[in-house]
Amino acid sequence: MDAHSDDTEKKIDSFEASKDVDPALVDPAEELSLHRGLKARQISMITLGGSLGTGLIIGSGTALVRGGPLGLWFGYSFMGLVCYFVMISLGEMGAYLPHKKGFAGYATRYVDPAFGFALGWNYVFKYFIQTTNNVNAAGAVVQYWTLSVPIEVWMAQLTRLTLVFLINLLGIRVFGEVEFWFCSIKVVALVGLILMGLIIDLGGNPQHDRIGFRYWRAPYGPLREYLLAEVHDTRVAQFLGFWSNLTTALFSYIGTELIGVTVGETENPRRNVPRAIRRVFFRILVFYVGGTFVIGLTVPSNSSALFVASTSPAGAAASPFVVATTIAGIKVLNHIINAVVLIFVLSASNSDLYIGSRTLYGLAVERKAPRIFAKVNRAGVPWPSLILNTLVCFLTFLNATSSSSVAFGWFASLIASFGAITWMCISYTHIAFMRALKAQGIDRNTLPYKAPFQPYASWFALIFTGIVLFFNGFSAFLPFVSSSFITSYIPIPIFFSLWGGYKIYYRTLTIPASEADLITGKREIDEEEARFLAREKLKGPRSGIQRIWDAL
Repeated sequence: MDAHSDDTEKKIDSFEASKDVDPALVDPAEELSLHRGLKARQISMITLGGSLGTGLIIGSGTALVRGGPLGLWFGYSFMGLVCYFVMISLGEMGAYLPHKKGFAGYATRYVDPAFGFALGWNYVFKYFIQTTNNVNAAGAVVQYWTLSVPIEVWMAQLTRLTLVFLINLLGIRVFGEVEFWFCSIKVVALVGLILMGLIIDLGGNPQHDRIGFRYWRAPYGPLREYLLAEVHDTRVAQFLGFWSNLTTALFSYIGTELIGVTVGETENPRRNVPRAIRRVFFRILVFYVGGTFVIGLTVPSNSSALFVASTSPAGAAASPFVVATTIAGIKVLNHIINAVVLIFVLSASNSDLYIGSRTLYGLAVERKAPRIFAKVNRAGVPWPSLILNTLVCFLTFLNATSSSSVAFGWFASLIASFGAITWMCISYTHIAFMRALKAQGIDRNTLPYKAPFQPYASWFALIFTGIVLFFNGFSAFLPFVSSSFITSYIPIPIFFSLWGGYKIYYRTLTIPASEADLITGKREIDEEEARFLAREKLKGPRSGIQRIWDAL
């Protein structure tokens, strides 16, 4: 048993002897709950590539048009820092107590049951929209090839794709393996796209044209004037372009927090969760910061071929990477890349369906959702939750009356708002967690993973994400557009209604730091981890090839 377990063993004994345990905080028996079937390589790869989808591959086109290459790059870089702070906060809590209720369960333990209730349902709503948006985005990708088939027919075909549903239904081992290879394809493809962009920029294109930083200079950049006709001031318009990119970047990074959901189905989470969290910085730096930098080098911000949320006509290139190859005059490659983008979107739908179903399951286990959603099959899959999340995908029929770009804009605003609230709640929960550790005499140095830059990182993420959320829908006032206003701000009253309604009905109180439950369920997780390590030891030493594979 490690030092961390030794340090808290006496606390567990005294806690269990002196206090009644809330059954809602205890994970159900293994045969009645989620199974720990995600291997180290799977959780690492899913963390690395699971959230790579519509935000970066498609949404970056909107960001480039509004903010220019510098606004695009700086917006994604800055929000990447905020994302990293949120992830290390979540990683510290997840490695300490890798339970099966997601991060809403941490909010219930360390802040207030009403807070956990509101956060959990906020996240469920977010994934209702996110999965639907990915199906909608797939329609936009397909329309690059043909407009002869009505968009609603494409949506019906994509929604009825039983593949994603079956992957999730067959259990965590099947999902983990399939998503591992999906994410591997996405990671390799994105690295290839970044290298391709650099080669095109340096003159390796059919025209042998060395582009360099041409698109960072006037009239393409470095900054663009967004809503100039409304504000009548160039500097203000440039700032608004940059600020708009913060919201787009937030939408792109949403989903990285899936590690907080997967901890309940991860083998040996005390070792594998910290490993996955440490890879987050690499992913942000290479894929998001590097990817947006290359996009700014190879695509002019005034290109009419770019897909822009809310305004682009059907048939616009969904991804700026497709535009880059078209401008460079590379034949056929644009169609190949568009097909790869479709894989990105379908993979994101797969992981979104997983996260949405597990979040709803966690709420049901805590008795904050109908108990039917806590049911699992023999493979440990919460099938009622999975079915509900799949049915919600039929919201894509909104495209029967609106274009895919308009629907994409609506969904992106909703996801950004729901996601911002989620990040703020995670950050505040981590602050409460650190207070509880201090009040109860547990040294953070004994934790399986100690997040750096704390508590400043959590406070910074909480405050800055709140500012981005508050100004998320600023463009809805220039001029006032009711649909944009509603999709930008409706998640805020929904969250506070859930929080306040639960608090009033059940008369819950904010949990003092000295009384926060840091113990319930920990012994069971420690014992489960010990059994896993014992089984691994019986398998004997790993070969050199196996060790290299594990490292990869």
